Amino acid sequence: MEHIPAAFWLTEAADAANQQGSGDLLRVVLVVMVLGSVLLAWFLLRGYKRDD
Repeated sequence: MEHIPAAFWLTEAADAANQQGSGDLLRVVLVVMVLGSVLLAWFLLRGYKRDD
């Protein structure tokens, strides 16, 4: 097993990240998380509405 310096590994990882594109999957995941959080908050908080 050969020794690979950490700096070399870090530069290789940075190059790979630049080649992967714009991150569409990350955007989709974030949008789904935000919408899910809003729907969950609405569902949980609607029980506190009083009909006096």
